[in-house]
Amino acid sequence: MKKRGRLFIVLLVAVVCGIFLYPTVKWYVFVPQETKDLATGSMIQIREYALGQATIDLRELKSLIASDSSASLPDTYGFLIPVAKDNYKSMKRNVPKSWTVEDVFRGFYNEQELFDALENHYRSQLLSLKTLSGKILQLGLDLRGGMSILLEADVDAYAAKTGTRVSSSVITALLNEDIAILNERIDQFGVTEPDIRLQGNSQILIEIPGAADPERVKSFLRGKGSLNFQIVDQELTAQLNTYFNENPGDVFTNVGQIKQPEFLPAGKVATGYYVNDAYGLDQLSSYVVINEEIGLDGIHISNAVTGSNPITGQPTVNFELDATGGEIFYKLTSTHTGEMMAVVQDGNVKAMATITEPIRNNVQITGFGQKEAQDLSVVLKTAALPIELIVVSQQGVGASLGEDTVQAGLVAILLGLALVFIFMVVIYKGSGLLADVALLFNLIILLAVLSAFNLTLTLTSIAGLVLTVGMAVDANVIILERIKEELAVGKTAAASVKAGFAKAFWTIMDANVTTIIAALILSQLGSGSVKGFANTLAVGIVSSMFSALFVVKLMYDAVLSGKNPRLSISWRRK
Repeated sequence: MKKRGRLFIVLLVAVVCGIFLYPTVKWYVFVPQETKDLATGSMIQIREYALGQATIDLRELKSLIASDSSASLPDTYGFLIPVAKDNYKSMKRNVPKSWTVEDVFRGFYNEQELFDALENHYRSQLLSLKTLSGKILQLGLDLRGGMSILLEADVDAYAAKTGTRVSSSVITALLNEDIAILNERIDQFGVTEPDIRLQGNSQILIEIPGAADPERVKSFLRGKGSLNFQIVDQELTAQLNTYFNENPGDVFTNVGQIKQPEFLPAGKVATGYYVNDAYGLDQLSSYVVINEEIGLDGIHISNAVTGSNPITGQPTVNFELDATGGEIFYKLTSTHTGEMMAVVQDGNVKAMATITEPIRNNVQITGFGQKEAQDLSVVLKTAALPIELIVVSQQGVGASLGEDTVQAGLVAILLGLALVFIFMVVIYKGSGLLADVALLFNLIILLAVLSAFNLTLTLTSIAGLVLTVGMAVDANVIILERIKEELAVGKTAAASVKAGFAKAFWTIMDANVTTIIAALILSQLGSGSVKGFANTLAVGIVSSMFSALFVVKLMYDAVLSGKNPRLSISWRRK
């Protein structure tokens, strides 16, 4: 391949590495830790934070306009100007040259629209960072700290409940349903970025990075979920929506929770009615007043499936109650026939329907699209796991240990690089310096690939990095020694370099391919920590071969392209 072609490929690889590394560098270098904690929290935590901050900002803006409406808009609210500017244009009004607090207020049709702009700013900011966090080089549980929980299917309890023994394949299928439910439930409890996966045929491994309360985690593992059926007070609901629409700044508390207005009597609770938006997030649709007394607890749900109306074809959600739940539900629906009932999950209304007749065991809910019906069936099934789980082991890893390990790993990598750099320059002079540049490029490629594929960096992965740094120079040593042999028989510098690379090629390939095979086997058959080591080692070997055989060759071509090429490769040879 010609020099221009090789240069183009090297530049292309450098650009691609920069693109892959950008999210990781931005996340770990430029995003404050407090913002990271918010962005990696659950969707509910992000929503409550955005609503709370919007409420605080709206109150502050109202206070500013009350004290001095001609005051300049503080820089912290500069994000409102583009929205207000677009509104000015749609209103066919002159856009202000300098923005005051009053100008910004006039740029919105009403107070609710201003509140929505504030809330949208915080939400979009955190959601974009949450997306960014999924594109970075992840830190494993041993580096970041957290909890590791191993659960096992309670086969005996399931057999006692159903009266039959089930095969391992059925247990695996039930555990996959458990995983789907736990993923739904764990986010409701605010546990961030859980890794829940099947281990073997009868166990589930849960790894929760970051700080987590062990007792709280146990509660959602053993608990039945928070799902209730409660009666809606339609008269107070209409009054509540009117009040909140007229006073958008009084809807939420500073922590983003819905306020309880003073006009609500005892026994009534204001909550939100949430629907899924186009992004799959819960979107606040309206406000509902429900009876504080729980009509039916979700622990009485024995099964929930989706279906369709045989006449209209409309999606339905069908669920069955146990005997006790059937009696409770029959009394509830008999007493409140003609009223509206709400399906409430963790304090939020997820669905509402009018009670047309008394219902006992089999319940059918309609009025949803297909996706909404499937989501609701999952919500209903989170009230109970298909097969109960036993906590086999639960281990905690301190965050401080993770920080110390990361620091030690970085020191080891930097020290290894420094020693290799010094060794190559001492032994091979200028050629050693070229090898050092290739080694740096190799490390960049390695980190970029790990980041691009969202591979997890664990303690063993760092060991793989350190080992790769030490092994990466081997190919360069082989090439340089071959070049020295060619120079010793009287060949020119250009001819020696060409022959040296040609003769070293298969030696390098043979040495590294066997290591790659071993790394791939470890990657497929090893456990999580061994797999991390194998992945890092395999990627490092490939990148080191590219750097030695491609990048170093390109640098030699550049050095030897002058009129009087000189090759600096030994302290004895000039």
